[in-house]
Amino acid sequence: MADSGARAIETLQYAGGEIHDWQGCGEAIYEAIRQMPQLQITRSKDDLSYLEQQRIAPFDLAVFYHTVTELTDAQKNGLLNWVNAGGGFVGVHSAADSFRDCPEYRAMVGGHFVTHPQYRKYMVSVVDPTHPITEGLEEFWVEDEQYVTDYDPRNEVLATALYKGGLTPVVWTKSWGKGKVCWIALGHDAKACRQEVFVTLLQRACLWAGTRDAE
Repeated sequence: MADSGARAIETLQYAGGEIHDWQGCGEAIYEAIRQMPQLQITRSKDDLSYLEQQRIAPFDLAVFYHTVTELTDAQKNGLLNWVNAGGGFVGVHSAADSFRDCPEYRAMVGGHFVTHPQYRKYMVSVVDPTHPITEGLEEFWVEDEQYVTDYDPRNEVLATALYKGGLTPVVWTKSWGKGKVCWIALGHDAKACRQEVFVTLLQRACLWAGTRDAE
């Protein structure tokens, strides 16, 4: 895995699945992260075989946009064991609505999709302005599809938004073994993925998840 400043963070940028415009979102996500000199990016378009042990092993970081479908045992074990061994995983939007029949994947991500209101403008509040992903941010508006999730209370929630009088996470982080996981609720479509604050959060999440802490 990459040490900070030592070499490029070998990055798998994956987009695929059903329902969402994964092609448009994948392009917007690539536009955001290709600006980062720290990342060496390999792209996968709807090819989940990249999650198998032999194919994912060379990477330090996976940036993941997917909706529903199923994982094979080889793909599930490859991904989860890779994160557990120190890989970084940044899940965008519907990464929390993927592989609904795989509780191990849901546990690794830290939660799963429950519902969403209509696409709209809503305010996001930052819970932890000291974390590297949300540092210096306080409140901001987004136009997007707000994801409401059932999530692990042990997650470190960095940002929230109101839904029916309660708070729902917009960004969280967690560990999975030696690996770092970040999930960002934003990113329903390509337009949402090009919002400046989304790009900021995504880039910071990549650096945070893809850089291994000193042991």
